[in-house]
Amino acid sequence: MKKKMKMYVVHHSHTDIGYTERQEKIERYHVDFIKQAIDILNLIHQGDASEWEGFRWTCENTWQVENFIKSANESYRNDFKKYIQSGEIDISGNYLNMTELVDQEVLNRKLKAGLELAESLGYRPTSAMTADINGYAWGYAESLYQNGVENLFSCIHPHHGLFPLNQKQTPFYWESPEGNKVLVWIGEHYHLGNELGIVPNGGTSYTIRDELSLNMHSEPFQVAEKRIYRYIENLIKEDYPFQFVPIMASGVISDNAPPNARIIEFIDAWNQKHSENIEMEMITLKDFFYILRENSQDIPTYKGDWNDWWADGVGSTPLGVKQFREAQRKYRLSHKLDPQRKISDEKQIEEYLDNSMRYAEHTWGYSTSVSEPWDGLVNSLQQRKAGYATKADEAISKNLDFILAERGEVSLIPDRNRKYKVINPHSEKITDTASLFIGHWEKFDNMHLNGEELNTFLEVIDSHTKEVLPHQIMPTASNGYNCEFLITLESKEEKTLEIRPKENPTYYTIKNHAHIGAEGIQDIQPVDIESRKHHVSPHYIETSYYKIMLDETVGIKSMIDKSDNKELIRNDMKYAPFMGIYEQTEIKATPTEERKIMGRNRKNISTKRYAASLSDIKIHDTGDVYTLIELYYALEGTKHYSVQLKIYNDLPKISVKLKIHKESYWEPENLYASLPFTTGQEEQLHVEKTGSIVRPGIDQLPYTNQEFYLLQDGLAYVGQQKGIAIALQDVPLISMGNLEHHLIELSGSENNEKNQEPVYTWIMNNFWETNFNVDLAGFYEFSYHIATSTRYNHAEDAIYACRILNEGLITINISDGSTNIQQKGKYLQ
Repeated sequence: MKKKMKMYVVHHSHTDIGYTERQEKIERYHVDFIKQAIDILNLIHQGDASEWEGFRWTCENTWQVENFIKSANESYRNDFKKYIQSGEIDISGNYLNMTELVDQEVLNRKLKAGLELAESLGYRPTSAMTADINGYAWGYAESLYQNGVENLFSCIHPHHGLFPLNQKQTPFYWESPEGNKVLVWIGEHYHLGNELGIVPNGGTSYTIRDELSLNMHSEPFQVAEKRIYRYIENLIKEDYPFQFVPIMASGVISDNAPPNARIIEFIDAWNQKHSENIEMEMITLKDFFYILRENSQDIPTYKGDWNDWWADGVGSTPLGVKQFREAQRKYRLSHKLDPQRKISDEKQIEEYLDNSMRYAEHTWGYSTSVSEPWDGLVNSLQQRKAGYATKADEAISKNLDFILAERGEVSLIPDRNRKYKVINPHSEKITDTASLFIGHWEKFDNMHLNGEELNTFLEVIDSHTKEVLPHQIMPTASNGYNCEFLITLESKEEKTLEIRPKENPTYYTIKNHAHIGAEGIQDIQPVDIESRKHHVSPHYIETSYYKIMLDETVGIKSMIDKSDNKELIRNDMKYAPFMGIYEQTEIKATPTEERKIMGRNRKNISTKRYAASLSDIKIHDTGDVYTLIELYYALEGTKHYSVQLKIYNDLPKISVKLKIHKESYWEPENLYASLPFTTGQEEQLHVEKTGSIVRPGIDQLPYTNQEFYLLQDGLAYVGQQKGIAIALQDVPLISMGNLEHHLIELSGSENNEKNQEPVYTWIMNNFWETNFNVDLAGFYEFSYHIATSTRYNHAEDAIYACRILNEGLITINISDGSTNIQQKGKYLQ
């Protein structure tokens, strides 16, 4: 040995909610693990286990502690409090190991609650750890800092992923978007201690691949000697600058593992033989960062996004994610409508927070989801996982309903006056459409009307000004009618509207120029300027803002912004907007092995790729507000794939719905749709991640993932004169660049070329070999919004526009007290 080294062992249990057992059992396990750690310490302090002196336990997150405090008896709680104050038990300041699905407001709230719980026990954590995570949104650094967490230990898991800075076992200061810093240690896999042989009867071979694997149980100490010396000697060979190294260890070789006091026995035996070269000690997370800061050398500072390699797991459960994001929007709307929580039901809010955090937690299925997709536990855990999204949506829906009831919303009433309130919950003036529902049973002047008659004979008016609002009514799948109207509202403004029969309905009459034939088909090139301003045909659509050219082979061929006559589709477009691209990989070995060798590409060289082929274009409706047109495609892997475009006459906005009937395959699959948009000028791509706006390829830590990103509300191309906002309502994943199998290029510094690569909405995938949901079959509808504006020439404004597009305006039924029930009641009195 060229120098003596100190190996610090941090003993913890990695939390995977649902990977190794039912979610509720995992919760009980971690409560019991804390009890077992307390029992071990009690034996030590009672003098009954002196051979375990030096035992330390680190709770990986405050979620474990939260459940322990709820269920443990007073004696255990008192002992726990005693041992965290003595430093023998530590609490990580992280709440759970999360995906980037969670938004920052919810994340901050749960981080704060967990830290306050620890503080109530007499200890305020300033260090956090995560395990089995391959990245974090840039805003996570600020969330930690704002909650007083100064240090982060990252136990990365480089399977299908990698670590930043091109180096493990190294520190750096992570500068947040706001300029604040958190000290980060990029650690090894959280089971490395087990692989090195430190844990009696808990050894394994995973990241270490050597000739010793078969001897792990027959000659454990000898294997440990060889592996530990090889590991330390390699660190020295690579000019490792410290004389200490941290190693994480689990009590058995499993996630969700119990504490194992016999690790101390190994450490004592090791030190008796090898302490002159390599000394070992079990410490806590807090202890390690104290040592690091006391012995820190020149630690570099980096700022940027630590893009997660495992973010794509959410693509294996598209329906659950859609419901989760619906709940997210309702939570945000609840907050906007009731910012002081004077009306909100706190019980429902807490239920939403708990369930949304559990859904956004990083575990995405049982460990044999791919190898045994029919297994009862596999399906049970998938249903439970989806249930978190359902329960989150249910709780926050109740809360939002309660708030809206306080704002005047009433239930359905027979023979009611059709009055409504439309609310702008946002902090800026909005011109947009809102919708209200008309029941199929409703009468107007004692007449039942069909869809066409509703547009002809009815009007929407502002109750106060009597202004008639442009509107359009269409039948809905719920056996009623959706009335969409155009309105302008100031910040936080609300208006009362009503639907009434028109006094002078406008009937269609014969026109004296070539316009439309008696069969009702409009297929004549318009010659007058007014007709060209709002033209609808299967060949092109023109509104006040856009001219969209349709092609009989690909669909959308061109989209001109009439404000500056610029093309909004990239000139290097390979796939037309929202055209589906399906990939499938043949299983040549086993379903798991085929996926295992995919690495960071999420596909193989042999992967077959299919582009959708346009089969039909149908115009469903035209009116005063929008044109509804649907592009039908044939696409491998699906029985139905269509793109429904709602193109607004007098708004710089297009709403899109992808309708998909997906077939079931065990083979690895990916489904994308193209987003080949541009401002037509010099621009940069910005995306919204948890608590941060990031320019892909530019605002990233070195050597991080730039293949795909998990977003919040959307992305935007921002130019000097204008921007284009693309709101992702249901599908949060995007992929960038070349869809073909290729050598992966990790992020460098200021990679402007990457920032300009084509973008795809990554609709779904099932490539992971263990716990992703393998069956993607089903019926799906996913929504998107596209909008352009000169106001979007700043990233913050463009990204905020994505959120407003997704959340929209709110319309509720109200009553003016003149229903027949109330009138009858007055008469009887």
